[in-house]
Amino acid sequence: MNINSVVNIISDQYSFLSDECKLELSNNAKILELEKNSTLVREGQFSDKTYFIIQGCARAYYLKDGKDVSDWFAFENDFISSINSFFLNVPSPHFIELLEDSVLLEISRSNIEKLEHLHPDFERLTKVVVVKTMLSQQERIVSMQFHSAEQKYENILASHPNINKRVPLTHIASFIGITLETLSRIRKKLNYI
Repeated sequence: MNINSVVNIISDQYSFLSDECKLELSNNAKILELEKNSTLVREGQFSDKTYFIIQGCARAYYLKDGKDVSDWFAFENDFISSINSFFLNVPSPHFIELLEDSVLLEISRSNIEKLEHLHPDFERLTKVVVVKTMLSQQERIVSMQFHSAEQKYENILASHPNINKRVPLTHIASFIGITLETLSRIRKKLNYI
């Protein structure tokens, strides 16, 4: 897929971009093809890039007391970045890794700021992306606080019906805050095994 097609998808699915803005975005972003298990961001690294997933999937995770805790999954047509590092220019508190061979559109903070300055429609796009991300994270917080383990699993399946085929169950379990054994019991009860 060429960069212009990707920019058209972003314009169609997030917020309308003028032809001039699309051209500028195409000229200020690049496509990366990376293998499964590639690390986009490391804990402690400064990260000034955001990624749009064209093909594949990624996850953000923390290492807490030697334990791997998944915090965010992103799939086709999603953006992912180390939000703290990207916006606050601080070291990333987590890792971002690819769970499949992936094709990504990469754009730097400096290019985003330049495009926002030049194009009001690009500024609107970044607002839409940020709001969508905030709402998704808010949904997750509510789910973690108020839903049962079974409801959390059903919620993630509702959002991403084929996640079981793409993401290891250990990552799904840590994302919804349960043990792998509990997830196995839930899956058995729901006839997913």
